[in-house]
Amino acid sequence: MGQDQPKRRKGRPLAAEGSAGREGVVAAAAALLQKLPPNQVTITAVAREANVDPALVRYYFGDREALLLAVVRHIAEGGDEPPRTDDPVGALEAYIHRTFRFTRAAKNMQRLMIEELDSAKSPEVRAQVQDWNRGPVAFYDDVQDQDGGRELAPFDAVFLHMAIVGISDFFVAGAPLLRMLVPDGTDMAELDRRYEAFVVRLLLDGLRKR
Repeated sequence: MGQDQPKRRKGRPLAAEGSAGREGVVAAAAALLQKLPPNQVTITAVAREANVDPALVRYYFGDREALLLAVVRHIAEGGDEPPRTDDPVGALEAYIHRTFRFTRAAKNMQRLMIEELDSAKSPEVRAQVQDWNRGPVAFYDDVQDQDGGRELAPFDAVFLHMAIVGISDFFVAGAPLLRMLVPDGTDMAELDRRYEAFVVRLLLDGLRKR
């Protein structure tokens, strides 16, 4: 009889040795969210994208909810800092542009929030997603406070947040419909820039005091 094989200790899966680390798995999941709806971003799909064993993904995150929350943090923390609000109108304009940049970097992020993490089983996951979404609302309230009614008419910060998210997200999520509305061969990147400029002007003009 041959020698007994030594028992393996619990921990990082053996098949993962030399493979992608935790950050690599998160990056792979974020890349998939640019291409697939959130319900298709499974642990198996992420493992395939990262070229690792699914056991490694579970080792790092435990379950799919924790993985998706890590993706939200990864994308959010990779963006630029919110603008200072000492110039309220300028800060508001800069934040609208910031939301558009985030939407481009996270194509299916809003669907991920609505369809997956909002109904997460973990109270911790739901609480962290709620806190993350309250950030823009707090920013818009701060803009109003700093402005003090000098240039901006009163507005509901929650409504403004919903409007900006919806306006920016639909240009990405509704791309198939948009292509049916514009001539063949339209430069979509240029159209994106023009749309963003139009939205900024529309919102700022609508929020200014008359």
